[in-house]
Amino acid sequence: MAKRGRAAGRNAGTSMPGVVEIPKGSRPDGPVAGVYYIDTGDCELIPDQDNSTGWLLRINGVMSSHIDLADPLFLDFEYMRWIAALVESRWPPAARPKLRALHLGGGACSLARYFHAAYPEARQVVVELDGKLAGYVRGWFDLPKAPLLRLRVGEARDVTESLTPQTRDLIIRDVFAGAVTPRPLTTAEFTQHARSVLAPGGLYLVNSGDAPALSNAREDAATIAAAFEHTVIIADPAMLKGRRYGNMIIAGSDVPFDDDPGLARRLLGGAVPAHIWDDARVRAFAVGAAVRHDPPTSSTAPAPEAGRPTSSSTAP
Repeated sequence: MAKRGRAAGRNAGTSMPGVVEIPKGSRPDGPVAGVYYIDTGDCELIPDQDNSTGWLLRINGVMSSHIDLADPLFLDFEYMRWIAALVESRWPPAARPKLRALHLGGGACSLARYFHAAYPEARQVVVELDGKLAGYVRGWFDLPKAPLLRLRVGEARDVTESLTPQTRDLIIRDVFAGAVTPRPLTTAEFTQHARSVLAPGGLYLVNSGDAPALSNAREDAATIAAAFEHTVIIADPAMLKGRRYGNMIIAGSDVPFDDDPGLARRLLGGAVPAHIWDDARVRAFAVGAAVRHDPPTSSTAPAPEAGRPTSSSTAP
């Protein structure tokens, strides 16, 4: 679920709806417009009408990603630009840090491709649930090869929980089933797993999509604030005031976020100007919101009261 950065002159709905058949066991050689069947449904590759080297990827009816084949440092979705700005504020590319990044949610690998260009020595893993989509993306777009960029097919929580503690500097959660992040990736238990995988000074960022009521974003903020000592939120003013459906970036870390005036200027200077909230404002925003938890397991569920029958069925 994403809102595009350039509102004017862009026809994101224009597409070629024909189904593209790829022989079994083969991989496409470059992007071809059309609909492709994938393991989780279908995706559509759409030429960018305003950019001859740009492509849009729609997955199961939801706009997911944009790639500019000629410029990996161009990010068309504003929330991705906000993520890049926050990461570069903590780790200036000029210092050539050897970042270790984990991307939960693949899409077209737009951010992974960006960070490879910004941090040539980075080692990145992109976790993508849909194996067929991962193969298509490798064939459509000129992605860096392993070990610089590895595409790992699997479920994001399973992969995260399998990783060695303190082996990543950056974790980005950008996973959606339709317009919603699967709940198992939003709980306190998962967030603690993610924190344990981060090295000291690491950064955990989530793309939190929400409606104007902002109930989902408040719970995301409460859950992340419960796991990390320091937090920030980045979003545009209309989103922060609950005036539209869109995206917030919520980040947590075990070290403070710098008061970086350059970051604030960069966020305000984009096509969709954004504000950054410090830890105090994030925690005030989250007041009253529930910290999400995994459902209780059978071994931890309370025993039925004596003399009361137990139900023969459970709610889905």
